[in-house]
Amino acid sequence: MSTMCALHRALFTGRTVIRSRTCRPMMNNMLPQLFSCFKTANQRNFHSLIRMAAPLRSTVKSITGQSRQLLPGIRKSATQASTPALPAYTQKAIGWWLVGCSGMVFGAVVLGGVTRLTESGLSMVDWKLFKDMKPPRSQEEWVAEFERYKQFPEYIYVNKHNEMTLSDFKFIFYMEYAHRMWGRLVGITFLLPAAYFLKKGWVSKALKPRLAIYTALIGFQGFLGWYMVKSGLQEQAKSTDVPRVSQYRLASHLGSAFLLYSLFLYQALGHLLSPNKLPDTHLKQFVKLRGLSHGVMATVFITALSGAFVAGLDAGLVYNTWPKMADRWIPSDLFSYSPTWKNIFENPTTVQFNHRNLAESTVIAICGFWWMCRKAPLPPRARLACNCLLGMAFVQATLGISTLLMYVPTHLAATHQSGSLVLLSFAIWVAHELKRMPK
Repeated sequence: MSTMCALHRALFTGRTVIRSRTCRPMMNNMLPQLFSCFKTANQRNFHSLIRMAAPLRSTVKSITGQSRQLLPGIRKSATQASTPALPAYTQKAIGWWLVGCSGMVFGAVVLGGVTRLTESGLSMVDWKLFKDMKPPRSQEEWVAEFERYKQFPEYIYVNKHNEMTLSDFKFIFYMEYAHRMWGRLVGITFLLPAAYFLKKGWVSKALKPRLAIYTALIGFQGFLGWYMVKSGLQEQAKSTDVPRVSQYRLASHLGSAFLLYSLFLYQALGHLLSPNKLPDTHLKQFVKLRGLSHGVMATVFITALSGAFVAGLDAGLVYNTWPKMADRWIPSDLFSYSPTWKNIFENPTTVQFNHRNLAESTVIAICGFWWMCRKAPLPPRARLACNCLLGMAFVQATLGISTLLMYVPTHLAATHQSGSLVLLSFAIWVAHELKRMPK
């Protein structure tokens, strides 16, 4: 305090004497003393300020630590604010659009099954994306198309047993034409609304890569269709062999259609159905049921895929008895092909035997799963899905047995193939109802 008073007096004195030229040398001598006084005062005040700022420094450190902890939440909130949630009506619109896409795929599967059962799949002997959209119109065009068909093995084989007329050819041609045009319609039904929704900004960030996957699957499905037909247009190893498409390519074509249908339907359910709130008191039980639901869904899918091998080899016409196969539980020609592994995919007896056992195992698995769900406190909608799954399993088994005993009539066989897709739909619904819910 005394130092500050001395400085004040010195400055006051300097103001009065600075006007005098005789005092300027004296002022020059006093300046170093004044600077030293300022330095001493500043040092003392500086140290006192440091002692006073020590508690403030600890407070700042604590505030900084808390801000670092809050920073991720702030960033997340800022991100959510920068990407506003889409309106509910846009999600409903996308959900119904995906339901429509899954329905179109369902129709393609049904129409493809009827095309195979009527032996119409090899009537169009080439594949052109746009030219195929225009069928023959004049009599000359029909005759030219029929002459092209006559050059391939199916006509040669069929004509040996029953002469094919132009009207017969028109029927099988229109069946295959309808199937191909329906496939193109599936692509249009998906691509045009997808472009519109993307332009409007209704598609979420998570859905965009899935739309790319759906687009690739639709294109791949069209490629597999022609790749399958091409295998039936080749010369057979023996002249007595029935011209048919490769069962491997048929299973790939049908399996990719089932996969595309499953993806469409599962995504649509996520947009249309509100999530179930499962009770935390039975968490382990729900986790177990969730895993079993995916197992049931995979079992249904594999059983349907084995049916494609039955269709490709006409294995449904081998043993038309049930539950035994020609009065035997295990037929004698089960492993008649060499090497042994070929029997699983190329021996009609083994293929039918596998499909039978897979179907029976699927029904048993669904019954066991339903029994476990019966003991769980499921929400009403999930319980309804489980009941539908059980009922459809018995309907599908009845259709399969009837198709076998009646020597595969077209209407029953087509209904049985459609039933497999309905059963898969219920399995997807159950799995969606039991999926992991965010807390």
